[in-house]
Amino acid sequence: MSTTAEAPRAKRALPPLMSLSDSAAERLRALYSKAEEGKLLHIGVKTKGCSGLAYDLTFVDEQAPGDERVTDKGVTVLVDRKATLYLIGTMMDYEVKAMSAGFTFVNPNEKGRCGCGESFHV
Repeated sequence: MSTTAEAPRAKRALPPLMSLSDSAAERLRALYSKAEEGKLLHIGVKTKGCSGLAYDLTFVDEQAPGDERVTDKGVTVLVDRKATLYLIGTMMDYEVKAMSAGFTFVNPNEKGRCGCGESFHV
């Protein structure tokens, strides 16, 4: 009778939950130092729009139980635990266009977006 012990499989490194672009970090620093001083950006996902899901951004006074704390480029945001599976590997950016400015998301989990860009599905 022979027994062979297999070496444990090396765990594959998970991508970071979220990252921030330089422009998103800069914009959040500005917001945190003025209008939203003492608060943190809370990122979630809610059902909305024609594709089913939309990003939900709110400023909160404190971290809720279960929120994931993400710090990148010296800036901290909170991620709702229920949204983590939708957001793994996402990069948050801040874009300024001719007629609008706001946070955008480059999410590798998205399978499609609605025509107006308001919602997405995974």
